[in-house]
Amino acid sequence: MGNSVNTELSGMAPNLGSEAREKQVFSKIAWRILPLITIAYIVNFLDRTNVAFAALTMNHDIGLSATAFGYGSGILFLGYCFFEVPSNVALYRFGARLWLSRIMISWGIISMATMLVSGPKSFYLLRFLLGVAEAGFFPGAAYYLAQWFPAQYRAQIYAWFLIGIPASSLVGGPLASLLLELNGVAGLAGWKWLLLSEGFPAVVLGIVFLLVLVETPEQAPWLTAEEKEIVRQRLQGEKKERERRHLWASLKDSRVLLLALVQFTFTVGAYGVAIFLPLIIKSHHFSNFTVGFLTAIPSLIACIVMVLWAGVVDRSGRKIFNLAMTCLLSALGLVLAIWSHSFVISLAGLTAAVVGTNTARAILWTIPTRFLSGIGAAGGLALINSVGTIGGFVGPSIMGLLKDATGSFNTGLLALSGFLFVSTVLAFMLKLVIKTE
Repeated sequence: MGNSVNTELSGMAPNLGSEAREKQVFSKIAWRILPLITIAYIVNFLDRTNVAFAALTMNHDIGLSATAFGYGSGILFLGYCFFEVPSNVALYRFGARLWLSRIMISWGIISMATMLVSGPKSFYLLRFLLGVAEAGFFPGAAYYLAQWFPAQYRAQIYAWFLIGIPASSLVGGPLASLLLELNGVAGLAGWKWLLLSEGFPAVVLGIVFLLVLVETPEQAPWLTAEEKEIVRQRLQGEKKERERRHLWASLKDSRVLLLALVQFTFTVGAYGVAIFLPLIIKSHHFSNFTVGFLTAIPSLIACIVMVLWAGVVDRSGRKIFNLAMTCLLSALGLVLAIWSHSFVISLAGLTAAVVGTNTARAILWTIPTRFLSGIGAAGGLALINSVGTIGGFVGPSIMGLLKDATGSFNTGLLALSGFLFVSTVLAFMLKLVIKTE
């Protein structure tokens, strides 16, 4: 991370030193807070999607059809959506450090409790509660990072944070393969060991957040007075450009609403693929152990590409154009996966979809913080994410329904590609309401 962050975090702090000095200050901040927040997001996405690997044996054990599994996997996002805005308003009131810690501890406990599911109804209930517990974590973390880094740097910073999504699959696939091998140890099924083992770290990290994080640069004992002033002036100059400062104004802003629709449409594709990818690979007659490692391939490539692409966005400033291109890449990748009868080419298409949707997230979240601030930012970011994450319910549900109806994953992937083509068009439409990127 060092070379990339050091290269990208450059700028000028008026009257306080050279470009090199400012780069040094923001690099110092990045090294201090980014690793912890990125690890937390890796754990967050692991707990959100580990049922994709548990399904390899859990679905049979508790009697879940593809439709029931898709619905139960996605219902998490309904709970997330309903409690997203209230959670982020609470974060603004109580502070990111305390509220993010609360979120992590509660979701970790519920994630571990998912090992107790015995059928569709209990699966639905615990997945819904997990969404309620997680509500506010992502936009809260994005809001927290915006208090430390000016807009010029955020595509790269958010890319390092959002690398937690593909990194979770990069780690989670092989880890799931190993944990599933514990089947029968202490009388527990392998999928129960998987859910138990991946939920516990969230509780630990929640406690670490309380002990390590501080709310703002002004409160950081590890920054000198000069460094705090450099950060203050850079952020203060940016605040003058922001137009929306109140909660209700931001919730009605056409830019916020269009960004929410873009987030929704590409999230349908993102989670439809993420939740069913292990089962799609399994359908090619690989063992459960092999499936875990093969799913890591798209995630490894996504980790690399999204950071490199975000660096290009930071240098060019063309956020909207690049956001549209990531959505288009994802759509075309799914078309390739459907069209090809070769597993290698199909996996390449699915990889393109994973790369595109992950990079789209990193770029999209740099846009609203250009015109939102204060409680308006907390509420606006939460609205974008809450509307967007409904796509996490729609995508897996579509995949499950169409798999049971047709016996093939291809029909579901075709439907997902349609949503991604729509997201491409909507992303280009942002130019109509956002004149300055």
